[in-house]
Amino acid sequence: MSRLRVLVVEDSLTVRKRLCEVLSMDPDIILVGEAEDGKQGIELCMALRPDVISLDMMLPVMSGLAATEYIMAYCPTPILIVSSSFNRGEIFKTYEALAAGAVELMEKPTDQDGEGEWERRYIAMLKLVARVKVVTHLRGRKGALQEPAPALAPVPVFIPTLASQPRMPCAMRLVAIGASTGGPSALVNVLRALPADFPLPVLIVIHISEPFETAFAEWLDAQTPHKVRIASEGQLLNKPGVFIAPAEHHLIVRDRRLHITNDPERYSCRPSVDVLFESVALDYGASAVACLLTGMGQDGARGLLALHQAGGITIAQDEASCVVYGMPREAALLGAAQRVLPLSEIGPALATLGRIAP
Repeated sequence: MSRLRVLVVEDSLTVRKRLCEVLSMDPDIILVGEAEDGKQGIELCMALRPDVISLDMMLPVMSGLAATEYIMAYCPTPILIVSSSFNRGEIFKTYEALAAGAVELMEKPTDQDGEGEWERRYIAMLKLVARVKVVTHLRGRKGALQEPAPALAPVPVFIPTLASQPRMPCAMRLVAIGASTGGPSALVNVLRALPADFPLPVLIVIHISEPFETAFAEWLDAQTPHKVRIASEGQLLNKPGVFIAPAEHHLIVRDRRLHITNDPERYSCRPSVDVLFESVALDYGASAVACLLTGMGQDGARGLLALHQAGGITIAQDEASCVVYGMPREAALLGAAQRVLPLSEIGPALATLGRIAP
């Protein structure tokens, strides 16, 4: 088996040498190059064609965001963002990079990490990211932002019918969404397709680490016409809004209120999509709709099945539009998804279902 070829792009010499040392200790990995700025990172990517790139965001000469946009436009390569910045504006750029095609994000090592803990996560994450089949993102092409957008054909909208379900849906009261790898850009796509006056509360579980959760909610709020916030204990679900599960905690609904728990992980995930979907099935049943978006692993599949069995409406993202067709695939194999839709059709489908609100 060939060794994984890694390019490290990091401006701090101390951090770069530590990353390279970690990589050199794994027999399955070969370090093919080091870059200290974004421009050099692009040049080495074009010349060396690595399997995966470890990329810092705050770089001289050319930022990590600009480098990501260029690489994904001209030399698509899986990118793991490794960042230590928790400044709001800088984290916004990190999520822009994820929207531009970077695969995953993790924080740089800190003094609080146990011995060898961060290093193991870093190696495991690089190996996972390298398995993702990335595609070309045209937003990095010169002049692409200045060119007029092409006319788009009307997007087909999923409308539940007697032929697609055993019975017509009752009035919808809640939307639940789960996502992981590739989730930030997928969520933007879905939420932008919902009208500003969308009448239902939307609950989201995305696998994201604690240092980035608040900035992610703020970034998503800025990208969409909806008020996005981190879910809080006891929040009554009596009005519209988008609520994201806090990192390292499960989000559940009970008696039409949000609850935050520290229950054990599910599939090594906390928050877990399964935990949310199962609670929605119990509390809302046929009056809820759930969507399972792009992500690695199987979290969410059994929860989607539970809601399907409770009479709710269930949707999974299709393989062609997923960054990673893992979680939605597991749902499709279980027969949990009533509809498997391209990402571009999921938001319009939810918008239509929102019109059946009580």
